[in-house]
Amino acid sequence: MESTARESSAKTLSATAQSLINWDLAASTAARLAPAGPVLDQAAISEAVDSLRRLADVSVDHVHEITGLEAARDLRDSSVLVVDRASWAKANTQSFAVMLKPAMEKMLESRQGNLSPSAASVSGAITGSQLGAVLAFLASKVLGQYDPFAALAEGSTAPPAGRLLLVAPNIVAVERELNVTPEDFRLWVCLHEQTHRVQFAAAPWLRHHMLEQIDQLSVHLLGNVDSLMDRATAAARSLKDRTGTGNTPGRGAILDLLQDPEEKAAISHLTAVMSLLEGHANVVMDAVDASIIPSVKTIRQRFNDRGKDRGVIEKFIRSLLGLDAKMRQYSDGARFVRAVVDAAGMEGFNKVWESADHLPTEPEIHDAKLWLERMGL
Repeated sequence: MESTARESSAKTLSATAQSLINWDLAASTAARLAPAGPVLDQAAISEAVDSLRRLADVSVDHVHEITGLEAARDLRDSSVLVVDRASWAKANTQSFAVMLKPAMEKMLESRQGNLSPSAASVSGAITGSQLGAVLAFLASKVLGQYDPFAALAEGSTAPPAGRLLLVAPNIVAVERELNVTPEDFRLWVCLHEQTHRVQFAAAPWLRHHMLEQIDQLSVHLLGNVDSLMDRATAAARSLKDRTGTGNTPGRGAILDLLQDPEEKAAISHLTAVMSLLEGHANVVMDAVDASIIPSVKTIRQRFNDRGKDRGVIEKFIRSLLGLDAKMRQYSDGARFVRAVVDAAGMEGFNKVWESADHLPTEPEIHDAKLWLERMGL
């Protein structure tokens, strides 16, 4: 009887925790609010989808040749999906649910049942709508995303190692905006995204390591929920001043909410890991030459120049979400990877995928010599 009661209590807790954010509402809100993509007839849509699938497959051999990672030879435990904006948003609600579930359950346990299921449902509707609005904005910006957590979602049919999402309308929109050769641009994008897929295949421990770190960070954030609104208000109040003066937040106003030493340590580690992953993928996509992508120099130049004329509202949102900080992760991580490869070769760099202890710290990302010394390279 006691065992049955505990199981029932655990199920109630889990259900209440999941209702703190209405994930279905978040997905439907994002689908409703996301701006329309480029106008394409059915033939053009089919061509784009077929092209992206083919180039995603072609890019794996290039990733293998550049990285030397044997994991690139067999990626059958994950999949590649070409999706629209609404599907990308829905996929992200599923992954967010996986990442945040443990932290929300711990938060409810700490409150000893003070939050009723009905109150959680009301709160979940509000939070779901807000998250949906954020996803709607992001859904028009993301070109591709490797999701290593997809298989862990409730009722998921994703392969064990997850899935790679290529957002077709955004890729088409950007290639038109830049006026570049579609075939070349699509392969360039696929090189970056497939590198992420290979990274997690080369380091199968990485998915659970990141989940542990995200869980730790989420627990700190949600555990301090009583002070979260005050901190959020203060961050939002200062954002306008910092944006106007050019002194933008280091990681985005949302992450400026982190104040405790443990919180800062958790985000420092995740920042280092994300800088590594994004920088490595950028190094791979920049390693190709005109023999592989004839117009690669033009693509690089025009892609790097885009965004200089963003409007005030978009700049505000990007600062709030830390998207410009993410772009710095690309450059910081790429400098680290290039410095290590120059000093120890690609084989030496690939030691980073052997264990979590080999992941660089944030100081090491900014000074590769520290990592090289620690690794004995």
